[in-house]
Amino acid sequence: MQRPMDRRAFLASAVPPVLLALACKAPSAPSAPRTSPANALPGPSDRERVLDGMRRATRFMTETVAYRGGHVWAYLPDFSRSWGELEARRSMLWVQPPGTPSVGHLLLDALHATGDELYLRAALDTARALITAQHASGGWNYVYDFEGEAALAQWYATYARNAWRMEEFQHHPDNSTFDDSCTASATQFLLRLQLEPALASLPDAARVTAAVAKALRLVQISQYPNGGWPQRYPLGEDYSRFITFNDGVLFENVRTLLLAHAASGVPQLLGPVRAAMDCVLSMQQPEPQPAWGLQHDLRGKPTGARSYEPAALATHTTASNIELLLSFHELTADVRYTRRVPAALDWLERVQLTTEQQRAYGGTHPTFIEVGSNEPLFVHRRGSNVVNGSYYVDKTFAPRLAHYSPVRSLDLAALRARLDELHARPLRSLIPERPGSVPLPQYFGGGGPSLRQLCTGEPVALRPVARDEALQLVDALDAQGRWLAPLYQTSNAYHGPGSREPYLEATYASTNVGDRSDTSPYPVRAQPASYTATAAPREGDPGTTAPLGISVPNFLRHMTDLIAYLEAPA
Repeated sequence: MQRPMDRRAFLASAVPPVLLALACKAPSAPSAPRTSPANALPGPSDRERVLDGMRRATRFMTETVAYRGGHVWAYLPDFSRSWGELEARRSMLWVQPPGTPSVGHLLLDALHATGDELYLRAALDTARALITAQHASGGWNYVYDFEGEAALAQWYATYARNAWRMEEFQHHPDNSTFDDSCTASATQFLLRLQLEPALASLPDAARVTAAVAKALRLVQISQYPNGGWPQRYPLGEDYSRFITFNDGVLFENVRTLLLAHAASGVPQLLGPVRAAMDCVLSMQQPEPQPAWGLQHDLRGKPTGARSYEPAALATHTTASNIELLLSFHELTADVRYTRRVPAALDWLERVQLTTEQQRAYGGTHPTFIEVGSNEPLFVHRRGSNVVNGSYYVDKTFAPRLAHYSPVRSLDLAALRARLDELHARPLRSLIPERPGSVPLPQYFGGGGPSLRQLCTGEPVALRPVARDEALQLVDALDAQGRWLAPLYQTSNAYHGPGSREPYLEATYASTNVGDRSDTSPYPVRAQPASYTATAAPREGDPGTTAPLGISVPNFLRHMTDLIAYLEAPA
């Protein structure tokens, strides 16, 4: 589900890569006396320096940081605390990007850039971890604990249960989730690994192939007859059974199916792809509100999910589904997919905020629009923790909810321009009819290929990286092979459930975290004022300064830049 202040905060938790890495580098020893060019010793080439730096960084992350091949998102240097979207046990892996599958994708990119079998061995370790964590249904949950079900149950009963705003973690449903690309990212990584020529001769080949087949079967059997997917499978009794667009559930499943069809040759997947495309059409609401919600019930009506996601139309989901329909039109050359796009764009024009509101609120559109009235809905909260707190909805902007944005910034002009461009040029179907006929892009580059790139084999472009930038990154590694970075996202240690006493003040109405019993993540720089006004924090509770730590997003970013330098130096 959409979580702008947790997963995205971790992804953005490092300042610009080179500057941050250099800032965190330990002070260097005094430099040796300079030698003249005539007697200077020859040094390794720039490429060799970059290759060596990549190997040192990868060895540290895969041999020291990883737990049985699995990764979370961030660690203190002594591993006394670690985090995924919530605080994690050392024995856990996190599946949500930028977790374990993201590391796996990076390792395959590095293998393709260098040909070094170190990366293949590390990718196999990552695959073994994910195969161990694969749910019986074929997909993946957000987390897995190698210490077993009892340890995982304790985590759910403590850290997860007391994370006020993290409602999807407050109980363990024991199923697979399509939310936040969990199942999709793991399946796509294993699919890529399965296609590596070197895998065929290795003992792990059969396990990888079986895991991929199991995951693809889940994507197919969990699809509703109308082409949509629930958020989780097997189906539960809560909102996760609804047809979900939020956080790319439908898009990522389509991308997984197209990857398997185009590159690996798995047959009979185009039917589910086309059913999913048609689901986006069928879920668009009738006039005068031709839009979409975060999720829809089986009758096609927008419905609620978490308690801060009301049954409403969602402007950002509507924009995302417009982008999907534009892509489907391009892939199929079928004008059906954009026939009602102008109506959706006109609706977004009608419900946008006034110029004054845009300046005051920091966005162009309210996140939620009431079904029937076209009036904005705003979500608020009261209380101090998961025990005494609650969310409510009204039509007043203040007090602003911090952890779930009440407004969005949408570029309607860009969407209209792309629609016009599609209509202005002749199109032909790009979806390959013959399975296995399109080579997979060599690099996924952090974000992965677009639907068009999967269907055509067009490469994923990497950001040009100059020599000086690449060498600065290598020089920023410390003696252990670490890029230490400030961990700007933190959380309170678990010390027991919060108070049941009603909390009537508005102290936590606009903060990312509640009182000290709340284990939700929050930015160090945005901790509640009440924290500094009370007694010293208990053991394990964070202070006001971001500690240096090991950031998986930082590692992924820096390694991707070094791969880009090797591929095509700027």
